[in-house]
This record gives sequence, structure tokens and C-alpha cells, in this order.
Amino acid sequence: MNIFALCAPNTSKPSVSFLPKAVSSTLEGLWRELRLAAENRLRRGSLSATLIQTIILDSDNLPQSLSRTLSHQQTDVLLAPNVLEKRLVGLYERHPDLVLAASRDLGAIVARDPAVTDALTPFLYFKGFHALQTHRLAHALWLNGETDDALLLQNRSSLLYGVDIHPAAIIGSGIMLDHATGLVIGETAVIEDHVSILHNVTLGGTGKEQGDRHPKVCTGVMIGAGASILGNVEIGVGACIAAGSVVLRSVPPHTTVAGIPAKIVGKPRSARPADEMDQAVIPENN
Repeated sequence: MNIFALCAPNTSKPSVSFLPKAVSSTLEGLWRELRLAAENRLRRGSLSATLIQTIILDSDNLPQSLSRTLSHQQTDVLLAPNVLEKRLVGLYERHPDLVLAASRDLGAIVARDPAVTDALTPFLYFKGFHALQTHRLAHALWLNGETDDALLLQNRSSLLYGVDIHPAAIIGSGIMLDHATGLVIGETAVIEDHVSILHNVTLGGTGKEQGDRHPKVCTGVMIGAGASILGNVEIGVGACIAAGSVVLRSVPPHTTVAGIPAKIVGKPRSARPADEMDQAVIPENN
């Protein structure tokens, strides 16, 4: 699975015009929504007024705004903001699916987090969203053979957000990284679409083995805080991993596992627990 297929470069200002028309229209709608929310925030007054003006209202479109959000946070005297922003804009031009994935991630956060009422809040302030978008850019660089730049973005993300995702890891869209602090995802891990992961989760290996050695997480999975999933195991569609569990074996679809080592304790109350963020268990004997 590789959701970041290379696209023909666009030499004009960053846009999403070479996505399918319906998709492009959806992204333009999101961009209008973000700008309207930004204008409303400024009218109410905010300590973030300069940030909102620069990131949202002074940007021409969604790709440029995403680039400014990430470059604003990750630059210093050794890496100038305008240099990183230009590089990120170029990546969004060549890989418009990155913009689409970001919009789906925002939609997932708004739909699943009861503390969120609009897309602007996670766009500006949620480090789980920022770390995931940084990874998407690093992954595109990795696939293009630009490994030094990919590892630089990984390093900045780890230092800034406390989230360490190897640039080679494959991650789908509609992903919610809730809080995200302490999240570690290894090189050969794969996460499909519509997955929710809480803080302090590890998708890691079991030692010094080489090759395909990290977990594969299927669609709709919910992974609770502090869980560790180790080795080349598969977490089946719609499964739920209870908080604090250590998973060493594959998990069947639509089951809930808990404990150290994790064992099947029942099943989730919904077919896609990632959407409901519901960690309740229907016991096995029900």
C-alpha cells in the first residue's frame, strides 16, 4: 500500500487544481471554512492574532497554509522559515494527495474529538495533526530518495512534538493521533485508513531482526493510550487495543484485546471503534 504515488510537478503557485474536480472543490470548501473561522477569531481578539493572520489569512491557499504552519514551528537559526516553507510548498505541488490526506485527518479530528468544534483549532494547535502532516512530507521525500531531508523532518518532529515516526512508515488518511505525545512508529509499519491512536503508543519491533518487522494496522482500529504492538503482526479490521496492552500476536478483526501479553477479552461495541473512540468491551460470553 502506498498512498503517496508521485504526481507530475506543477510549476505555478501551490494549488490542488490537478486533483479530481470534486475533490478539489471539497478542499476549496475546507479552505473557505478555515479562513472564515480565522476572520471570526480575529474579530473576537486573540493572543494568536499574528499567528492566525500569517498562517491563514496571508496564505493564498491550503497547501501554502499547511507549509507555513509546519515551517513556522520547525525552523531556527540553522534552518530559515522561508527555506523550509518553499520546500514544503514544492512537495505539496508534486504530491497533491498530501493535501487531501491532511483534509481527511482534520475531518477525523472534528468528528471524533468532542473538545473540537471547528477545523481551525486542530489546524493551528494540535501537535498530533502537525506531526502526522510532517510525516507525510518526510515520507514523500523518503520515497524520492531524499533521505537526509526526510530524516531531518523526522528529527524536528521528534524534538518538537515528542512523536517519532520513521519516514518509511506507510500511513493512510482519516487518522487521528489524539494528544500523540510519546508515539513511536517503526520503519516497516503500515497503518490503513480511519485509525485512531492515543498517546504513548508504540508500533515497534521485537529486537534486532531485519526486514519487515513492524505491525500492520487495518482500517477502523482503535489503539488505546500506552499500548505497545510489537513485531510483524496484523491488527484486524475494526479491532480495539485496550490501554496499556502489550500485543505480541496478530489480532482478529472486530475483537478487543487487553493485558500483558494481550489476550482477546471480547469485541468492540461498534464495527469501527476508531470512529466512536469507544473503548468499552462486549465480553466474549455475550
